[in-house]
Amino acid sequence: MAELERTKNGLISSIDILDRTGLSRATLNNYIKMGIIPRPIVRKPEKASIKARQIGYFPGSVLDTINKIIQYKSEGYSMDEICDHMRLKANDSTVITDSVTYDADEQGRDDGLIPDEERRTDQETSQEMSDIMIAVKTNEVKLTINDLQCPAYLISNNFEIDWINTEAEETIFGQNIHSLTIAESRNIFRLFIGMGLMQSVESRHAILDFHMSLFKQRSSKEDLEKLFLGITKRDVKMLSDIYDIIDVTSSPALPETYLNLNFHQDSEMVYRVNNIKFREGILCVYVPVNKMMQGIVELLSRRGRIIQDLLKQRMPTLVSFSVLVADLQDSIRICAELPPEEYFQLINEIWKCMEGSFKKYYGTYGKHTGDGMVYYFLKERDSNYLMNAILCSLELRESMKNLSNKWKMTKGWFNDLYLNVGINEGQEYFGTIPSSPTIEFTALGDSVNYAGRLSDFARYGSIWTTKNLMNRLSDEERKQICYGIRKKEQNRDFMIENIFSRVVDLMPPDSPKYSKYMDIATLAVTEIHDIR
Repeated sequence: MAELERTKNGLISSIDILDRTGLSRATLNNYIKMGIIPRPIVRKPEKASIKARQIGYFPGSVLDTINKIIQYKSEGYSMDEICDHMRLKANDSTVITDSVTYDADEQGRDDGLIPDEERRTDQETSQEMSDIMIAVKTNEVKLTINDLQCPAYLISNNFEIDWINTEAEETIFGQNIHSLTIAESRNIFRLFIGMGLMQSVESRHAILDFHMSLFKQRSSKEDLEKLFLGITKRDVKMLSDIYDIIDVTSSPALPETYLNLNFHQDSEMVYRVNNIKFREGILCVYVPVNKMMQGIVELLSRRGRIIQDLLKQRMPTLVSFSVLVADLQDSIRICAELPPEEYFQLINEIWKCMEGSFKKYYGTYGKHTGDGMVYYFLKERDSNYLMNAILCSLELRESMKNLSNKWKMTKGWFNDLYLNVGINEGQEYFGTIPSSPTIEFTALGDSVNYAGRLSDFARYGSIWTTKNLMNRLSDEERKQICYGIRKKEQNRDFMIENIFSRVVDLMPPDSPKYSKYMDIATLAVTEIHDIR
């Protein structure tokens, strides 16, 4: 390969860099806008063979920087990770100190690499990069998700917006998304269709392709029919056609893409759209390509911190759900009998043996006081949240029996361990209450309170639920469940199946607990015994 020709100041022309590295001009331009290489000096070409009136010249270290970028990309790093690495590893021997001099009259328009309004001297570029490097090194740049000055939102696995900032509401959607309290009304495709971005497959906006590529990586085409309630056959047909057009096998959706957001006004502004995938959904961040936002790369690299912040700010949503509250019977007595380390060991083992069941039935951990646990089962399309809560409670009871036998053998005591369960359903506002260091979900209303009271009412590992919940099950589902009320006559216990009772009628008036449950005295309930 021919020796690179340098100017008297050691500069390399953009033409030589493109020839040597094999980059396209667009890619080189993107690297400049990302801030990982400096903007060029615009001057007349020194080679007579170059027909362009003016071209860009770069410091000599740019070639090494580009080679490092190419190496990192070959190793599978994303551009965000590369930018973060390059900036954090930068030192005074890199491009920051490649200061050169030139004649003032040599400045002028280049061959299109940098727009006129972005043209600057190498000293200005050096100073800007130096300021950024110093800020990063001294930890002065510490953005949080709330500090983002660009559009951003989190979409759930159902492609419903769970979190959004003001910039995204104004720039992308042109409406107050926070005012949409029903989760399905915040479906991203429903919003785009309502904005007129899918009048036809041919005239669709590129932002639909971007989100469809994300959808196709997670869902089948048949799921398009269940995107949201009220979706029309016409919309399903067009979305299906777009689904078929998007090819994620040969060209999977990149962690970043480029979009023009000219929805509400004519604009040539181009955004680099970064998407970060979490178990809870996908975060989309729109960064203007002509701006270098300090700290954004460092922020987006902190996945754990991001999702913690987002979940704390998830929008309250009116949802249907069932709630399961479980408490360890006689926990105060057990705590008094056991040494502290053994009591905590017991509580930890209870949590450990229950976790699998909650995960299996899609339970979401919620806020609760005391030694018990509360889990929410949210209504999802094709997710039987009511039966999930019932099946989960029965599985918990069996797990508790096994754990009780284990502790009898290892501890040598005769205490039986019981987990008393109460289940209820409701439609209420569901959201998060920030609590350090964990995220706890909670529902505002009486549904969880009633479940908690039923858990307190239950004894010896029994499972109690409300008549309202049972009535919401289908006939086929109810037939699968063995439920009813225990009666005692002539010193004999028996169960009458498929009936309910008020709580007040389950206790004799002279019972010391009679007044304790007056708040749920008229609540119609039943005991769940098993699955047929």
